[in-house]
Amino acid sequence: MRDAGLRLPRNDPRQYDELAGEWWQPDGAFAMLHWLAQARAALVPPAVRPGALLVDLGCGAGLLAPHLAGKGYRHVGVDLTRSALAQAVAHGVTAINGDAAAVPLTDGCADVVAAGELLEHVPDWRAAVAEACRLLRPGGLLVLDTLNDTALSRLVAVRIAERLPAVPRGIHDPRLFVDDRELVAECARHGVDLRVRGVRPGVPGLLRWLFRQARGARTPVGRAPRIVPTRSTAVLYQGRGVRGG
Repeated sequence: MRDAGLRLPRNDPRQYDELAGEWWQPDGAFAMLHWLAQARAALVPPAVRPGALLVDLGCGAGLLAPHLAGKGYRHVGVDLTRSALAQAVAHGVTAINGDAAAVPLTDGCADVVAAGELLEHVPDWRAAVAEACRLLRPGGLLVLDTLNDTALSRLVAVRIAERLPAVPRGIHDPRLFVDDRELVAECARHGVDLRVRGVRPGVPGLLRWLFRQARGARTPVGRAPRIVPTRSTAVLYQGRGVRGG
């Protein structure tokens, strides 16, 4: 399954249909998305009012859902891929099949907007950011993670990562990677004060995971690599910001 994208252009959304059976495999093609979902959810506080809404842009198969359990949000997911959305619904997500840059929801409806591993996949990341900010109510929270537009990021996320076991080839187009300074400035234009920090998988956990992959062994429950902060935003970074009133 790791070579599914070789028959399609880089970043082609049809890859996600070919990889539909991989979403909930802890050691499958989307393993790192599970690690990132847990780290992203850690940025989301419990809801402070009844009926609080979290809009999950590019929700995929709903990997964020288990990590939001008990926090009190109505979880609405937006994605282009129907095969992924069907799985998100099975995990309690209210699905919207649509474009993250044109969401059919009202202005200021969301207490939280999540955009995990989305911006480096859309043709116009600025339009997606504008939409995320539009959906936020004053005081609402934006959480995201994406890949930086640097030579190091292109080396690590494409040239090296795509040689690793289980990582699908062609899943990223490095021309779409997002400069962190430009992202902060774009969010500010739309009233969101975004703060970013570099993140990466913890080295010991990642090495153990790669060793298990090489042996064909499964990752024990609770032993997946953790995403940890790092001083450099040069490859992968996380953002958290609040919309002003």
